[in-house]
Amino acid sequence: MGRGLEANEVLPFTIQFLRGRWFALFASFLIMAGAGATYLFGTYSKEIKATLQYDQSTLNLLGFAKDLGANVGVISGLIAEVTPTWFVLLLGAAFNFGGYFMIWLAVTGRIAKPKVWQMCIYICVGANSQNFANTGALVTSVKNFPESRGSMLGLLKGYTGLSGAVMTQIYLAVYGNDSKSLILLIGWLPAAISVIFVYTIRTMKPVRNPNEMGVFYQFLGASVVLAFFLMAVTLAEKLVSFSRAASAGAATVVCFLVFAPLFISIREELLVWNIQKQPIDPPSQVTVQKPTAEVVESKHVGSNSMPGSSKQGDGKVEKSCFLTIFDRPERGEDYTILQALTSVDMLVLFLSTFCGLGSSLTAVDNLGQIGESLGYPNKTVTSFVSLVSIWNFFGRVFSGFVSETLIVKYKFPRPLMMTFVLLFACTGYLLVAVPFPGSLYAASIIIGFSFGAQLPLIFAIISELFGLKYYSTLFNCGQLASPLGSYIFNVKLTGFLYDREAMKDLAKKGLTRASVKELTCIGTHCYRLSFIILACVTFFGAVSSLILVARTRKYYRSDIYKKFREDSQSL
Repeated sequence: MGRGLEANEVLPFTIQFLRGRWFALFASFLIMAGAGATYLFGTYSKEIKATLQYDQSTLNLLGFAKDLGANVGVISGLIAEVTPTWFVLLLGAAFNFGGYFMIWLAVTGRIAKPKVWQMCIYICVGANSQNFANTGALVTSVKNFPESRGSMLGLLKGYTGLSGAVMTQIYLAVYGNDSKSLILLIGWLPAAISVIFVYTIRTMKPVRNPNEMGVFYQFLGASVVLAFFLMAVTLAEKLVSFSRAASAGAATVVCFLVFAPLFISIREELLVWNIQKQPIDPPSQVTVQKPTAEVVESKHVGSNSMPGSSKQGDGKVEKSCFLTIFDRPERGEDYTILQALTSVDMLVLFLSTFCGLGSSLTAVDNLGQIGESLGYPNKTVTSFVSLVSIWNFFGRVFSGFVSETLIVKYKFPRPLMMTFVLLFACTGYLLVAVPFPGSLYAASIIIGFSFGAQLPLIFAIISELFGLKYYSTLFNCGQLASPLGSYIFNVKLTGFLYDREAMKDLAKKGLTRASVKELTCIGTHCYRLSFIILACVTFFGAVSSLILVARTRKYYRSDIYKKFREDSQSL
């Protein structure tokens, strides 16, 4: 199986590779690596604040609009239910370019200063493109590799977590240290990637590879090397000033490491090619058995029954989806959208997501201002944002691979791991609330890790409890709680308390709001109360997730992947 290709086999193999599952997975990695522009908000938010003369509450409102767009993916999910994947990716590319390009025009003064609500629409539309990338690439990959969904989600969301650091290196090499040009880059680059691979990513028949997990661990190794290199470069840029040539060299290495999974994909597809060429020895005798009349009739009825028809193959009358809301199947079977959204399991998961992701998004969006308030220089603040991006990646791959291993080997429920992640996040918030010299480095790592670890767990839990039939819509519905939490904790809580502390500082100096151009708070008191509240809220989310652990403990003790193995063997 390890032999190379003959000359006349290169073209057929190339066609098979470009249409195969492994190249589609590699293309998904690239799309997700460009889908994390929302995590760079802390880098360019100060540029928006200074150029358009916003106060912190207005900037946090803009951050909420960004979080709203990034997490309200129901539209992309519903569109994916009725349109092909290529249309979803193209629509996402249009949203990405249109939204961020308008922000770039506003910040660079090429158009008149927009109203605040217009800027909110621009960033909401641009951030919403992330959902189309998730729906097109992530959902399709989970359906193509259903028995490795935890590892798959960890890898794909991990590349999204690295996206901020990857694009930072590219923009430093192409544009130099210019935050305005960064906005332009995150407008055109992710859109271009989606357009290039628009016909590559599609749902295919899942075929179980005995060494599938081994291959995913190799993908993991490639991504970890990329993460460590990004972290090393980020720390080096804090210590020394990189020239344009050094930045270009670092960006070249980053691009090579991003494309490293391509070589693994080629090798795996080559193994498939060689297996397909092997003759069946000895040739098996095929016996054709005519189906009985009852089987033929059953198949005929089943194949022609539509979701809204009144007859089914077993002769029962199909009820309306509104009448079956409370007639739910067993956990792990395919729920309808209404059955899933009205279930207690989803409501509990919604509450945990509201507390956990809402607090995490608030912390990430305010990281730039937190560093500024604690007296860190601008270059160090940029390093904090990159550290969050990198450790965001480690959290995602860790929760994806570790939770998958624990489920398969020890029947360890995924919701329990969510509890531990939320408790870990509380320590990061407390380090911001009660800082000491250098504590923001540790806080950035903890916040980034715990934020990243939550996403694969939430998406995997939804797929496991409610099935894959309507996964495009359900996983987007599952993250609706995070923008709601972001609005309450970011705009109404953190932004309000920050401005209140800043006004107190002005009053002590005998100044008024009208006498300063930008409302800024300096000191450890600026975020103390708000992050103590975030720690308490996250702790409540951890406690609430224990309810889901208790409700699903019997399900997770069973073989949750059994039906996928049976379906694969029957193909």
